[in-house]
Amino acid sequence: MSGRQIIPGARQLAFQDWEYGLFIHFGLRTFYEGYVDFDERPMSPSAFNPVELDCGQWIRTAKQAGMNYAVFTAKHHDGFSNWPSAYTEMSVAHTPWKDGKGDVVGKFVAACRKYGVKPGLYYSPYDASAESFLHDGKAYDDYFVNQITELPTKYGEIDILWFDGCGSEDHEYDWPRIIGEIRRLQPNILIFNMGDPDFRWVGNEDGVAPYPCWNTVDAVDFSIQTERKEQLGESLWLPAECDVQLRANWFYSDHDEHTVKSIDELIGLYYYSVGRGANLLLNIGPDRRGLLPDKDAERILEFGEVIRQRFASPIATLADCEREGRCWTFRPERPILLDHAVIQEELAHGESIRSFRISVMTQKSQRLIPVYEGKSVGHKAICRFAPIRAREVVMEVLESNGEPIVRELSFHYVGEKL
Repeated sequence: MSGRQIIPGARQLAFQDWEYGLFIHFGLRTFYEGYVDFDERPMSPSAFNPVELDCGQWIRTAKQAGMNYAVFTAKHHDGFSNWPSAYTEMSVAHTPWKDGKGDVVGKFVAACRKYGVKPGLYYSPYDASAESFLHDGKAYDDYFVNQITELPTKYGEIDILWFDGCGSEDHEYDWPRIIGEIRRLQPNILIFNMGDPDFRWVGNEDGVAPYPCWNTVDAVDFSIQTERKEQLGESLWLPAECDVQLRANWFYSDHDEHTVKSIDELIGLYYYSVGRGANLLLNIGPDRRGLLPDKDAERILEFGEVIRQRFASPIATLADCEREGRCWTFRPERPILLDHAVIQEELAHGESIRSFRISVMTQKSQRLIPVYEGKSVGHKAICRFAPIRAREVVMEVLESNGEPIVRELSFHYVGEKL
């Protein structure tokens, strides 16, 4: 493939290095068992009262689990604001929690700063509580701008603003005005999915990236409710993020603890997301106490430990390899057992590698045998193959758009942990 290289911004590259984050769905719906998206049953802020709320427990657990960022539902589709917004009565200011003086967004951001986790805020452009959404586009845009700008104004630097397209399939927003105000207030913020995105939704809620998964696209999926893509008008660097639930529901439910994903399934999702060059955003719904449920917290800690066991101690890294043309070769002192290779491209000047092959020299016959062939590398390609004892292992770039630059290369034996 040839043509103009699309170059990422520094903040986009930083986002891709974060790799793995915690999605947190929590709000008024937490206190209404069985409610679903766009549920027409009424809800009252009087039900919101998380008396043991501890955002520190959320973020401390995320950090221990190996997560580098967190995205919290500041406002979901129901319109309930987890901060005391001046523009709606559907907010924490009109709840019994802390006599209406609480601010969940503020506590979330403070916890992120305390534990070194990048804070992101989810904001649903669709708002079921706003009458003007359906009947007066201009009035709703005024409300949208006024309310959304409270978030980058009140809480210091926010790393991500996460727009969910559900409910907005046929609605026109004044995006130049909305995005202009957001970027005026916080020029470094990363915007997800809509308006003027810096990274994109992968197109499903299963936590699975397509293969190959390239970083440049000319259209984006924006809602689970439509197959229609939003055309960008040109190819842009928009890395993909895979969002997925740990349980059957986004928000907490009393009746779905049995659906908490197993370690085997989570590891599979890790390979299908991070292992295909995308970020993984794994959701937990804090319970009505305001805490991550015990089983959910234990599961992500266990998951984080499994990831570390597999990849934190490689047999060899790029520094142990010799480069010969478009081949990187590791020659151990004695034959070794391998079953994984992890490749990362240097992306500052664009995405180059279009296909590659991993081969090993067998122990006895000393023949070079292919064990894996792939296409996209991008931020990271985790290559898993059946265990084989090798005298040497070779990663060869077969096709590239320009000169390939390998940022990191490592070889691993996971063995029984497969």
